[in-house]
Amino acid sequence: MSLNIPALEIAARDARGLAMDAVAACKSGHLGLPLGAAEIGAVLYGHALSINPDEPRWLNRDRFILSAGHGSMFLYSWLHLAGFGVSLEDVKSFRKLHSITPGHPEFHETPGVESTTGPLGQGVSNGLGYAISAKMCEAHFNTGEHKIFDHHVVVLAGDGCLQEGVAQEASALAAHLGLDNLILFYDSNNVTLDALAPVSQSEDTAAKYRAYGWDVYEIDGHNFLEILETFEKAKAATSGKPQFIVAKTLIGKGIPEVSGTNKAHGEAGVKFIAEARKGLGLPEGSFFVAEETRTYFAQLKETRKAAYNEWVKTYEAWREGNKDLAAQLDAALEGKTPDLLSVIPEFDPASNIATRKAGSDVLQPIAQAMPLVISGSADLHGSTLNYIKDGGDFSRQNREGRNLHFGIREHAMCGLLNGIAYDGIFRPSGATFLVFSDYGRPSIRVAALSKLPVVYIFTHDSVGVGEDGPTHEPVETVAALRAIPGLDVIRPADPEETAGAFAAAFENLHGPTMLILSRQNLPTLNEIPVKTRREGVLKGGYIARKETAELEYILLSTGSELQHALKAADELGAGTRVVSLPSFSRFDAQSDEYKESVLPKAVRKRVSIEAGISQPWFKYVGLDGKTVAIDRFGLSAPGATVMELLGMTAAKVVEAAKSL
Repeated sequence: MSLNIPALEIAARDARGLAMDAVAACKSGHLGLPLGAAEIGAVLYGHALSINPDEPRWLNRDRFILSAGHGSMFLYSWLHLAGFGVSLEDVKSFRKLHSITPGHPEFHETPGVESTTGPLGQGVSNGLGYAISAKMCEAHFNTGEHKIFDHHVVVLAGDGCLQEGVAQEASALAAHLGLDNLILFYDSNNVTLDALAPVSQSEDTAAKYRAYGWDVYEIDGHNFLEILETFEKAKAATSGKPQFIVAKTLIGKGIPEVSGTNKAHGEAGVKFIAEARKGLGLPEGSFFVAEETRTYFAQLKETRKAAYNEWVKTYEAWREGNKDLAAQLDAALEGKTPDLLSVIPEFDPASNIATRKAGSDVLQPIAQAMPLVISGSADLHGSTLNYIKDGGDFSRQNREGRNLHFGIREHAMCGLLNGIAYDGIFRPSGATFLVFSDYGRPSIRVAALSKLPVVYIFTHDSVGVGEDGPTHEPVETVAALRAIPGLDVIRPADPEETAGAFAAAFENLHGPTMLILSRQNLPTLNEIPVKTRREGVLKGGYIARKETAELEYILLSTGSELQHALKAADELGAGTRVVSLPSFSRFDAQSDEYKESVLPKAVRKRVSIEAGISQPWFKYVGLDGKTVAIDRFGLSAPGATVMELLGMTAAKVVEAAKSL
């Protein structure tokens, strides 16, 4: 179908009008990008993207990600015009309570929104994850007879996105991996929020992306034909490189009083909208869409349905001829997981290994039971031990590899894991040292907000790291991660709790899970039955040792310090209960009856011990209880020495209990 420029000109005008009216109606929002990039939106949604608005999660659709999520009215306008489930009333409800058009695009909320964006640069890393997922899908599911995956991932980003470090990490890795299915539009309007872009940047962005290893194009972002020709060239590229399109645009185009200035970025142009509408040729009133635009997109929708129906024929033939692959794909899309505890062998009771090593042992049968589980590490496989044996490495040469090498790019790692999870086919996991979770925290937070089933396998969990010293010894980190709503933080105490933790993580489809594992060896806590330890983790907390006399003390712990709580109970006597709390969020979600059975409110002599700050424990020990904790940074010395010097001992627990 040839490009109908007159129809797209009217559609771009209407999209600009919708953006102006929506921002004016709620008296907040960002006009700059929706007005400045309207021609790009018209070409993509009005012609070039392979999509079916009636099936917004079609497996082989082109994925479009608005990394510059503050310009959300760009996306909502085009989703509405293209015929997705975004009504004109939804557009009118922009930024209003409980609308599906929130201030920044949110996954799960709006049909056609592929990822939650707004924190700048996240969308670039999400696009990288989507592109990796697409290549894995092609390698894993396509056959010689049937190609069911061959789509592209399209990202629209601005200067703010590209200034963020996460975008640069992702861009370098995308080029290294040769992801030629990734197309990044750079809305180059020479403006940031505070000022013109030269106030804060002077690099040659096009040259930088060439140096990374991208194919680079520079175009007029308001020229319909140039946009389409370049996009089609990028889609057809055979260079083995990701594609970078520098689109020169005028921010706030259509409102002469602010266009081309930083004032166009926000809602400063609202007071000029009446004249702007006249200048664009829009009639009086608001939220106008021309009949020509409605007709054009209705016809285009039918054309897209026809293309989709042709794909469905191929897909059904593929399913018929590849029943095992189809069953794998169905299980992924339906969120089916096997009973993972049943496939994880019990550990040797004599084991004395770090939970990172136990995690490595547990990951292998899980990877066998779940062939779409993938794993990766930020240049630390030798330490995090989360390599899937016989899984191969994902690379330019091997798109079937199940192990990803992220390099020293923790933020991009976490952002691209989100992209893979948004795509919803592979189950992503990634690893680094726990103390470096702060490098990826913004993406971890978005994963929790978006309820993405990402698994983080973060090791070296405490001052037990030892000789590396306080820069590498997390003390506040676990508490900070527990503070993220929707993030299930699990810190297991021994190999069998680790088995329960991994099972819990990979069976959790409703949000991310943080597995926090030790560097140092830990004893296997054989006095607690294996079933109790494993299933206790699934509940977040359980009685590790029950008192044999009238209950006087409750000792609470998690991770490597549970052994000390058990030893302290030996000295405190038969009236002492020991509770393991590997996951606060899971325990808090249990019934009141269960929580009371583990932590009876009447017993107020409580002591917690954990090699981290005391703050999160007061909700369990109460005003009358005490914490044995580390409210300072660590030391550089052998791990056992540091633990003892900082009070991580049974003796300190006994001392605290007796002082109550």
